[in-house]
Amino acid sequence: MSHPPQNPSSPIASGDARLDSASFHRNHEPIWAVLSRWIGDKPGNVLEVGAGTGQHIIEFARKAPHLLWWPSDHDERNIESIEAWRRHAQLQNVAAARRLDLCAPEWGLSAEDSATLRGLTAIFCANVIHISPWRTTVGLMTGASQRLRPGGRLFVYGPFKQDGRHTAESNEAFDLSLRERNSEWGVRDINDVRTVAEEHGMTLAEIEPMPANNMILIFKRR
Repeated sequence: MSHPPQNPSSPIASGDARLDSASFHRNHEPIWAVLSRWIGDKPGNVLEVGAGTGQHIIEFARKAPHLLWWPSDHDERNIESIEAWRRHAQLQNVAAARRLDLCAPEWGLSAEDSATLRGLTAIFCANVIHISPWRTTVGLMTGASQRLRPGGRLFVYGPFKQDGRHTAESNEAFDLSLRERNSEWGVRDINDVRTVAEEHGMTLAEIEPMPANNMILIFKRR
């Protein structure tokens, strides 16, 4: 699952482990507008898979203090950034960052964390499945079906194809550049993602169009 970030991130300042992602500043408000409709009044735990710099989960935790937020990532540099943002924010409802591998059994979590991260209200995953092998998507759906509570939601943000076609020329060019970097990467088709979700007890409940030719696919655990 390890991969370079889709959007460049840079340190806040010399010696500061916090990374700043330009995409966070562009997309956190429209993403929250979608997430908040579902989780705004619900209790429980929310896991972010592939939390990157950590900025999204800190922002969302501020907006939803009634929820406990769990950040995770595969990349150690990102985990350092998440922890730095968590210390800076001093929020009581953000857990320590976990290293998570979607392709590993139990997502590579310790026995304690694996037991804790069940019955989740929601899982949020942004800009991961197109910059990782297809088995990562399979692992995401497998684990989400095991860890979400019945009726819980999985939110997957990023660019997608519809019925085999790109939704914009820029996405087509981006897809080509991804496949040139790694033949196992690429913009996924909604139908393919839906199929693997259904195979693992998940139903595609909604498709939300987002700015910059992105989407949020909202899956419900059956």
